[in-house]
Amino acid sequence: MPHPVRAIAIAILGTASDVGKSLITAAVCRLLRRAGFRVAPFKAQNMSLNSFVTPEGGEIGRAQALQAEACGIPPHVDMNPILLKPESNSRSQVIVQGRVWATLDAQTYLARTHDSDLSRAVRESYERLAAQYEVIIIEGAGSAAEVNLRDRDLVNWPVVEMADARVVLVADIDRGGVFAQVIGTLDLIAPQERARVCGIVINKFRGDVTLFADGVRFLTDRTGIPVFGVVPFLRDLTLDQEDSLDVERGRQVHFSADHINIAVLLVPHLSNFTDFNALAEEEDVRLRYAVNPGDAEGADVILLPGTKTTLADLGYLRDKGFEPLLHRHVERGGEVVGICGGYQMLGRQIADPDGVEGGGMGEGFGLLQVTTVLKREKITEQVQAQALHVSELTAFSVRGYLIHVGRTQRHDHRPCFRFHAQELHPVATEQGERGLDGAVSADGLVWGTYIHGVFDQPAFRRAWLNRLRTRKGRPALAQMVSALVNDQRRDALDHWADHVAQHLELGPLMALLQYRERSSHSQGLPPGFWSNF
Repeated sequence: MPHPVRAIAIAILGTASDVGKSLITAAVCRLLRRAGFRVAPFKAQNMSLNSFVTPEGGEIGRAQALQAEACGIPPHVDMNPILLKPESNSRSQVIVQGRVWATLDAQTYLARTHDSDLSRAVRESYERLAAQYEVIIIEGAGSAAEVNLRDRDLVNWPVVEMADARVVLVADIDRGGVFAQVIGTLDLIAPQERARVCGIVINKFRGDVTLFADGVRFLTDRTGIPVFGVVPFLRDLTLDQEDSLDVERGRQVHFSADHINIAVLLVPHLSNFTDFNALAEEEDVRLRYAVNPGDAEGADVILLPGTKTTLADLGYLRDKGFEPLLHRHVERGGEVVGICGGYQMLGRQIADPDGVEGGGMGEGFGLLQVTTVLKREKITEQVQAQALHVSELTAFSVRGYLIHVGRTQRHDHRPCFRFHAQELHPVATEQGERGLDGAVSADGLVWGTYIHGVFDQPAFRRAWLNRLRTRKGRPALAQMVSALVNDQRRDALDHWADHVAQHLELGPLMALLQYRERSSHSQGLPPGFWSNF
């Protein structure tokens, strides 16, 4: 029997993709949590290669993990019951309630969006959340007016109607045409859908906000819907997002002899680029994304990131000419690090006998004496681990998560890490060596690991960076330098929420929480609501 729906729902829909729905949702979640509400995020269907593993080992979109953090609650698969992970322009792995459900081409998936398993998963997940929390903040996907997909929609209006939600429409002024975005969207949706829209948010404004006052009046007069406010673009926002990788900006970073210069090889199916966000924020680091070998010249470290299609992206890097660069880099005493799929690429061979990525076999770059076989069962675990056999780093622990289908065997080199957790999934360990991860070359210059987030812990990150500084003849920096980076990242949610609260008039929206009570669990606005912001 389904749980009774009790929560009040507010949906954040957009005029297009990447207008800032995820972050506006996170801000509203944070503001409500700070005001004393039990609030949770929900996005029925997400498409992203930048995913996260919940404490129970389920896989969800990174944005919903961030939004859960904003709510002060652990991330859960019910917050993102369907996750699509693209493997090509027309094919995606489908994750349902945290586990692999199928791999389908776009046409097949769209034909099955009303499949009982998919629609049931969305409803069941929402109802479970709505039974536990007072408020659900729903995030939409893409445009609220995808008329060509309306009959197969799983994430926007069907969820709004299921939750009986009021809608906030977000538009991105930075991309231009904001009037057409808003008016066109409202014109294309059905009258009963438009009636649910209670406000408009203009996001990513650059310059003097007062110059858009006439624009606010025009939109309000033309649509009859209030503009809640205009949110200025906030520079240097250190929040881990799903799709915030700015490749061109990353390529424009200039290497410096006074810094640790890091090149991340940009592959077509890059996953979990948030692995490098904390590194990029260190004061002594210059981190650049390398599209071609020239972008990586002068690097002290070359990082091979995770990827959804290891064999295809390995071939891409080889075709682009990165293989000789990697070997020259190591011969000159440079360091190479691989994470997840990048770790597999550093080995001798990758085999796909079960056709997990389409089948076949590929020779790796041969910098580590390991071989990998891809298996159908995906490993998703949160982990803690102790560094092993990596000079100057063996006293430090790391925390992160595993998301991989590879089973990697070492033939010579020593492991990098030993897992702390006693309850690891049986296949999360490597063949014949329970609880060990990764491999490191004898000289310590080449190493790889399956642990996403390996650089997130400040003590390990600073020790690793100081080791690189010593090689360059630079003095070590205190651990507090890296601890401050983590403190700033931890405070970023409140900084962002404060910014949104300063520029949006959310009174009409918040009034819904006072006047649309549905159960004894929803008691309306607490005393001193606005002062709590």
